[in-house]
Amino acid sequence: MEWVQFIIFFISVFGLFLWNRAESRADNRHMDTKLESMRNLNMAIHEEMRDFHSRLLEIEKKRK
Repeated sequence: MEWVQFIIFFISVFGLFLWNRAESRADNRHMDTKLESMRNLNMAIHEEMRDFHSRLLEIEKKRK
């Protein structure tokens, strides 16, 4: 009976380890996706700022 308990305990610990690892990898993929979307948003904001600055310079040239 002792060996059966040990085997069941080992299988359950190993199963929890695998489940924890899978959840961790899923969380990492989710965070990578979020970070990538934030980088894309940052690039879009940067492009908009550059475009706005160039339009502002054109307006100033026209006024002078």
